[in-house]
Amino acid sequence: MNRRHDIDALRVLAFGLLILYHAAMLYVAGEGWDFHLKSSHTTEWLQYPMLFLNRWRMELLFLVSGLAVNFMRRRGSIGRLAGKRSLRLLLPLVFGVLVVVPIQPYVQGLSNHLVEPGFGHFLLRYWSGGPWPAGAFTGWQYGFTWNHLWYLPYLWVYTMLLLALLPLLESRPGQRLRGACLSLRGARLLLLPALPLLLWASLLASHYPVTGALWGDWYAHAIYATVFLYGYLLGTDAGLWAELARLRRASLLTALGCFAGYLLGIQTLPDDAALPLVLTVRALHYLYLWSAIVAVLGWGHAYLDRPFGWLPYAREAVYPWYVLHQSLLLLFAWRLMPLGLGPVVEPLLIVLATVAGCALLHECVIRRVRWLRPLFGLDAAPSRTPRIAARMPQPADDLA
Repeated sequence: MNRRHDIDALRVLAFGLLILYHAAMLYVAGEGWDFHLKSSHTTEWLQYPMLFLNRWRMELLFLVSGLAVNFMRRRGSIGRLAGKRSLRLLLPLVFGVLVVVPIQPYVQGLSNHLVEPGFGHFLLRYWSGGPWPAGAFTGWQYGFTWNHLWYLPYLWVYTMLLLALLPLLESRPGQRLRGACLSLRGARLLLLPALPLLLWASLLASHYPVTGALWGDWYAHAIYATVFLYGYLLGTDAGLWAELARLRRASLLTALGCFAGYLLGIQTLPDDAALPLVLTVRALHYLYLWSAIVAVLGWGHAYLDRPFGWLPYAREAVYPWYVLHQSLLLLFAWRLMPLGLGPVVEPLLIVLATVAGCALLHECVIRRVRWLRPLFGLDAAPSRTPRIAARMPQPADDLA
């Protein structure tokens, strides 16, 4: 089977969007938009594009991750797959928590005047588990943090659970279930997969707010694990992917309509709104989530399933850039925000510096140092040439 270039491209574009999203977190104002640092140029209008992305961006990544397990299953045993994915996900997580992520609480503590200058001293204190002054850091006061790397432990847990369920999913009843899912067409494909998401939200959202702390994050687990399973079930079924492409215009219009209704609802509903109205807004939220993903997959399959020249290199760069980007973003923001560069030049320079830092570290250091490569999720040996790589089967080890 040839590579699915659209899946590769969507994964690259989704993680690229993550850099812009986290950069925007420096500037978005309002309740619920806390971040490690905030610029003096915050604005509330950014909430609208941020909400537009926030309601489906991580779900899309977990769905693509489920797709990756489907691809990888064809290349080895369950035990071998579990070992390779554990190494691929947990080694960069541990390295990132110990070495890359500490830059973030360091600059946050400096900006709050709660940490003394000197990264070496800070790092020793960080490794020893603190203690830190109360309120020094958002979400934690001592010990380690994985910050933006929370995606890796969540993905590892879902992967291990799915691998444990594979004998059941590959049994005759499991294949009938998958066949029923792959037979969805038209309005059923746009509606039915959203219903479990709506159910989890109704049962869990108010009791278990999203924390990123893994344990106790049951609402987030229910949503992310469900779309992860959707990705595995979706796989490369030609009929369903053709239907996704056929529905791309309808799914886009559905997503835009649902988002407009959802946005109107959250802005106008009073706290004591009647239950039917609350349920309607909640339903619009999850219909928007799913129809947006269907639209992204459909448009991507229609226009991105081709061997772009930039794609093999970008596919390799995704994982190192993901590990590096937020630490570099906050470091450059901490340096640039006090300079009074203004609301246009400041964010532009922060984004450009972050992109340049990720590109230089990946190209000049990470991909050229054999022992560093696995610490950033790459194979120990450099990848093949782009022309050869483009003809290879769907990979088992890309971050997805």
